Amino acid sequence: MSFEAISNFVAAFFTLSIFSFLYKDNPFYKFAEAMFVGVTMGYAIPLVYYNTFIPFVYRPIFIEHNFIILIPALMGSLYIFRFSKNLSWLSRYPIVFGMAIIGMGVPLSMHAYVLVQMRIAMMPIDNINTFIIFVGTITILLYFFFSKAHKGVYGKITNIGIWYMMVGFGASFGYTVMARISLLIGRIQFLMGDWLHLMK
Repeated sequence: MSFEAISNFVAAFFTLSIFSFLYKDNPFYKFAEAMFVGVTMGYAIPLVYYNTFIPFVYRPIFIEHNFIILIPALMGSLYIFRFSKNLSWLSRYPIVFGMAIIGMGVPLSMHAYVLVQMRIAMMPIDNINTFIIFVGTITILLYFFFSKAHKGVYGKITNIGIWYMMVGFGASFGYTVMARISLLIGRIQFLMGDWLHLMK
């Protein structure tokens, strides 16, 4: 038996083991899930070691003698204490710094989403596209204005914002489903073609 046939059999076994969860939770699914997590971590740990630890921690400290890197390195090492019951509070310090870094990205997010949307809403309404964008922006903003009851004419206007949001959420969900269906089609093509040779 060739290596390709063996690899196809192993891949088919794990694919069917994952699909078996559609019936009910079973040992085959748990085994495939554990293997997936284990292989993923086994691949990710060396990748992080060689692509992050070596160039950004080991080389600057021990080769370039840039000892200022010791501060973030020691701060990051406090994550290890997450596994200790008595010293788990030490892991909160790098978490706080991480959240602060996320907070620094708020102005960029404001520029990328809010300010760009406001700029588009201020453009002259010279075609149907800009009109639709303008109406959607105003009605959605009015929907999230909770100081006024959504009744009467105001309620009808906010209902337009609900329709805009539902269309947006539906498009996002449809895109997600489409991506998952494409993955399913790929797995079925593998099972029927590469493994069972029932289709070309």
